[in-house]
Amino acid sequence: MALEYRAWQEGDDLELIQLWGGPESAVAEQFRGSFRTPSDNPWNRCITVVDQGVPVAAGCVYGAALHPDRLWCYIEVAEDHRRAGIGSTLLTMLQHEAAASPSGVTALRSKVTPGTTGAAFAEATGFSTLQRSRLVVVAPGALAAPAFDDAGGPQLEEAATGSVELTRALASFYETVHAWDRADITLGRAQQLFLGDASGAGGAIVLRDKPKDDGGTIAAFAISYTQARTEDPADVLLGYDTALSPSEQQAAVASMIAMLVHQYPIQLELDDSMEALVAVVEPLLATGSARLAAPETLVVATG
Repeated sequence: MALEYRAWQEGDDLELIQLWGGPESAVAEQFRGSFRTPSDNPWNRCITVVDQGVPVAAGCVYGAALHPDRLWCYIEVAEDHRRAGIGSTLLTMLQHEAAASPSGVTALRSKVTPGTTGAAFAEATGFSTLQRSRLVVVAPGALAAPAFDDAGGPQLEEAATGSVELTRALASFYETVHAWDRADITLGRAQQLFLGDASGAGGAIVLRDKPKDDGGTIAAFAISYTQARTEDPADVLLGYDTALSPSEQQAAVASMIAMLVHQYPIQLELDDSMEALVAVVEPLLATGSARLAAPETLVVATG
């Protein structure tokens, strides 16, 4: 009996998860939550593949307001139905749907974990790597804490998560380090996604090149998404002023990390495009003062 390709229906997820079993990676688990009935607002298209009345595969494509130049896509096929052309057929159908998207965007992107079937499929179907991302845990005492003795020198201070100055610094940093996949990040969106109550932001500190009263600006910042200090690594977003020279960027990042890990570990998301952060953390990984918290993730794309 021929396979049926139809629009996603409520309940397909329950049947597919029974057949698929556990996700092969954290990326796959995240994308499984993207399947839903097709919609025009927000725009998404999801297709289910049915074999003799049983869903065996699915694919979805949808827009992303924060990174508008590409559409997200994801495909998963039951293990006993792989290598039969189902994934390729789904990809062709999703590309056809993308061509009719209201945004006019047709380029696709996805995330994969190296060594998985998803990564192999992406490579075989012409996706290329845009970016590598890693979750890194930095151990307590990995860097010696700097001394801030000079009253006119660098200053570390707490910042309100509602601060416009902090929001502006975060938006500028995010936009710059995502030049590989353009970010449309207004101050309002930066506040909502990274600093607002719904984001889970629990507190922030900033490092200034000199006291604020003397015109000091934010050289680096750190936002914690862990509400209570424990022995487990705190989840931290660390950014810096990309307008500084590379050496100044690295010095600010090193000082910020050193202060954060004075007693407790932290967990950072590290994209290769965050060059100053990479320059500081890579030696820590090499010496064992930092470690990977999970397998690395690749953002892959067409077009």
